[in-house]
Amino acid sequence: MDLNSINCQKPSAGTTTNNSFMSRFRGQWVNALLFVGCVGWAGGLASCNSSSTTGTLGDWTRGSALDGVARTGASSFVIGNIAYLGTGVDSDNNRLTDFWSYDPSRNAWTQKANYAGVGRIYGVGFAAANKGYIGTGTNANGDRLKDFYEYDPSANTWKKIADFGGSARRNATAFSINNIGYVGTGFDGNFVKDMWSYNPTTATWSQSASYGGDKRTGALAFVIDGKAYMGTGNNNGTLQRDWWVYDPTQNLWTQKLQFTTDQSAIARNYGVGFAINGKGYVVAGTGASSSNTPVWQYDPATDTWTTLGVFEGADRQYAQGFAIGNKGYVTTGGVSSRTDDLWIFDPTVTQNTDAY
Repeated sequence: MDLNSINCQKPSAGTTTNNSFMSRFRGQWVNALLFVGCVGWAGGLASCNSSSTTGTLGDWTRGSALDGVARTGASSFVIGNIAYLGTGVDSDNNRLTDFWSYDPSRNAWTQKANYAGVGRIYGVGFAAANKGYIGTGTNANGDRLKDFYEYDPSANTWKKIADFGGSARRNATAFSINNIGYVGTGFDGNFVKDMWSYNPTTATWSQSASYGGDKRTGALAFVIDGKAYMGTGNNNGTLQRDWWVYDPTQNLWTQKLQFTTDQSAIARNYGVGFAINGKGYVVAGTGASSSNTPVWQYDPATDTWTTLGVFEGADRQYAQGFAIGNKGYVTTGGVSSRTDDLWIFDPTVTQNTDAY
């Protein structure tokens, strides 16, 4: 049997297929290792004629790739049902200022007005009061930044706002609750844990309660029912296994259960988190193992973690993750190369292991 003669394709978003998967990045085939009857290798492909269903909820499909160049270290935010993404660094190490919106109803990207600040990598983004905000990070010279800019989607314009209230830094973490943005932790020459809030109404930054755990960089966060859940990252090279919740009404961080030995794979650098229907999800990043493909689901009601299938895209760090409606999205990032692919996660669908 000539395995190379069998066609394998990953289904696009909204389609189904019984074929297996070989992902495509801008015209170049990227081989994948399939657990059921499929083996990929550099420069060739062995493939299978049927896909496998794991019986596990949580399935990924491919969406439309970012129309801009492949990149890592971008920043993003969501306003309404539209995601916005820009900045980062391309394969030639150019710091980028291009900016894009993604509409899941059309599965399409649209270019928007360029980011008004200097090109940067490892910045943060958040949305508050129907505006988007991107700032901090490092420029092409490696200088750490603290400038911030506001994006108005109705006018497709940027304007500079007050500089970030804390020190210039990279690899901070951001989230928003009740139209207030929060930015903190990261690296300013040292690992830090201070947190700052931005109020769009007064256009001012105020210092909030410092993160409850140790100082760190590369942490992730998501918001559920008006509270932020935050953890992972590293402190001076040590992966962090603590997990905290922030209540803005009390300006208070409370520790949740620490990751157990069996959950040690949750600990990671530069992963992404998003929340769907009262549950949080953690995926991507780099950690103690060579791969962080399992998707971890967090239930704040029980303070417990479970795995929910596997991420079907290539391993990556510095990716962007967000939720729109009942689905999660992961795009860009990379390990040995930059990516522009978009993966869409539905936690209610049984996983079809097209490839992983």
